[in-house]
Amino acid sequence: MPKMRAAIFVEPGRIVLDEKPIPDVGPLDALVRITTTTICGTDVHILKGEYPVARGLTIGHEPVGVIEKLGSAVQGYRDGQRVIAGAICTSGHSHAALCGCHAQDGPGTRHGWKGMGGWKFGNTIDGTQADYVLVPDAMANLALVPDRLTDEQVLMCPDIMSTGFSGAESGAIRIGDTVAVFAQGPIGLCATAGARLMGATTIIAVDSVPARLEMAHRMGADHVIDFTQADPVAEIMRLTDGRGVDVSIEALGRQQTFEGALRVLRPGGTLSSLGVYSGDLKIPFDAFLAGLGDHTIRTTLCPGGKERMRRLMDVIASGRVDTRPLVTHRFKLDRIEEAYDLFANQRDGVLKVAITP
Repeated sequence: MPKMRAAIFVEPGRIVLDEKPIPDVGPLDALVRITTTTICGTDVHILKGEYPVARGLTIGHEPVGVIEKLGSAVQGYRDGQRVIAGAICTSGHSHAALCGCHAQDGPGTRHGWKGMGGWKFGNTIDGTQADYVLVPDAMANLALVPDRLTDEQVLMCPDIMSTGFSGAESGAIRIGDTVAVFAQGPIGLCATAGARLMGATTIIAVDSVPARLEMAHRMGADHVIDFTQADPVAEIMRLTDGRGVDVSIEALGRQQTFEGALRVLRPGGTLSSLGVYSGDLKIPFDAFLAGLGDHTIRTTLCPGGKERMRRLMDVIASGRVDTRPLVTHRFKLDRIEEAYDLFANQRDGVLKVAITP
């Protein structure tokens, strides 16, 4: 059988480049030749054994590529078209999908819902850090890339941009809101940009890395706080004259950042959580106002599907957001183990890496 290169999970602490067969194409599938992909913080959770996946699985969930072969029942596409697919692959027909909850897609269940069921690439099926990826339910997931947009312009759409923007959307930000974004990694930076797009007029970004705080300004933050230099809760309460923020977005997945995001909320405010938590999460009694503060805590898993991808690419094409500066390092697929080492250890100011054939 024809072979391809793929980044394969071997065991906690080991993701290696190896060969696998190029997958067969089913009636509703599309085989996509990867032209650019990247490494996500979730992939690092897998690498460290903090999130379990099957041994031998190809990792990665952020594809930009070209249609190599279409399934016999796929209509509306042709070989050779440039496409992206969301990190969340919806079936398009389950109860969850028809409710718009693509991330919780459960087409094989009796009731049509499955927690995180839409996250397939690099989780339950082979992912995108390879020469080829098989995209299931292609007509629900493949979005055509406009000719005027480069791979790197759309690379953040499948996950990072979709997830970051969803933090702002789930927070139901309104024109004139004050918003705090805890953590300015790639997702937090996209949440900052999303908050500005939705009409927030005061955006406060929290991190400790100077380059990320500088990037936060570029993405729309009005104030930045280095949490190693000042208590972010006290500083945000000072900036808001003791009122607190309308919406806080937690973009890291740590107890400290979640608790900080809760403590700066005004009564009736919304905490929008994007973090992947690898342990128990505690809600402090006082910050929660004993459950009587009219707070909303909302969690969100990256929205997917081709319409979501189209909308995000329209944002890029309009020039309202430019995510290209988030790509700080570039590697060939043959060097992906080196890329993992850099990204997992957050060296050399890395934000996102672009992996190309």
